[in-house]
Amino acid sequence: MNTPRKFHIKSPCSTANIGPGFDVLGISLSLYLTLDVEILKEGKDFEMTYSGEGAKDVPLTPEHNLITKTALYVLSANGISSLPKPLKIHVHNPIPLGRGLGSSGAAVVSGVLLGNALGQLKLGRDRLLDYCLMIERHPDNVAAALMGGFVASYLRELDPKLMEGVPASESLLEIALSQKVPQPPVGIGHYVNLGWAKEIKCIAIVPQFQVATAKARAVLPTQYHRQDVVFNFQRLAVLTTALGQSPPNAELIYNAMQDKVHQPYRKTLIPGLPEILSTITYEKYDGLLGICLSGAGPTILALATKNFDEIAEAAIALFKQHGNFECFYKVLDVVNDGSTCVDL
Repeated sequence: MNTPRKFHIKSPCSTANIGPGFDVLGISLSLYLTLDVEILKEGKDFEMTYSGEGAKDVPLTPEHNLITKTALYVLSANGISSLPKPLKIHVHNPIPLGRGLGSSGAAVVSGVLLGNALGQLKLGRDRLLDYCLMIERHPDNVAAALMGGFVASYLRELDPKLMEGVPASESLLEIALSQKVPQPPVGIGHYVNLGWAKEIKCIAIVPQFQVATAKARAVLPTQYHRQDVVFNFQRLAVLTTALGQSPPNAELIYNAMQDKVHQPYRKTLIPGLPEILSTITYEKYDGLLGICLSGAGPTILALATKNFDEIAEAAIALFKQHGNFECFYKVLDVVNDGSTCVDL
């Protein structure tokens, strides 16, 4: 484990829900969190450097950084109590934090790959997903970031006996710092890769404010009207096929990306959201296929085949009208390689 070596890990950002697919759909996108890792012959026991989004605020000690805490959990579950020494890690993160682009999902997936590589555990991808889901208990972002592409996923209902002695996700990483934790049950989550038409690109319009996932979940109701659930089921069934058809059908996709389960309740957290979703339409903007919140927001996701700048600027103008928020946007591709770890 302490043999000197170098490797490179990369995990893509992701967008989740895609309108009606709340906690079901995820897409991995061409913006990558990267780790350059080196186990040295000699030097400081641990050195971590960080560049990019959150560089001023992200903790860089093994017990506090989400990536290294996750790696320590994977190692602990496999009977290894510490990181190898000396260890040097450089993290570069271009993914905006707290904006609905899967920054924590990418960090968790990178941490699981880091633990797997440091411990030379040789875990398969499905098993790696089990570890990710012990920390992030909804699979949409982590399944997309780990596996790549356009992904539908669900959590299996586990026998309570399998979860005996397994800490809750909120405390798991802290407990793993001081004691051995059990390995996760096998097959926690299941996923399928869905078709994606090559013409479709993703525009991420990112306002300069954050929405905490916990807060975005807290505004959701505990019960729904049957007609609203059926509304989403109908559109979800159509959308998962429509996004794989070439050429894409703008009217079909736009209407299939409507939602009544999460976006209407999150409008209080995101000024301008109702106007953005109702006025930026496929009839007005040639090339637009659909528009929705990215994950819990506040980022807006627009799917389009052309006129990317015009569509993004329209959303930015509405954000400025409803709070004068600074924004930027990125035109991203759907990436199919998922997260990787390559020896150097």
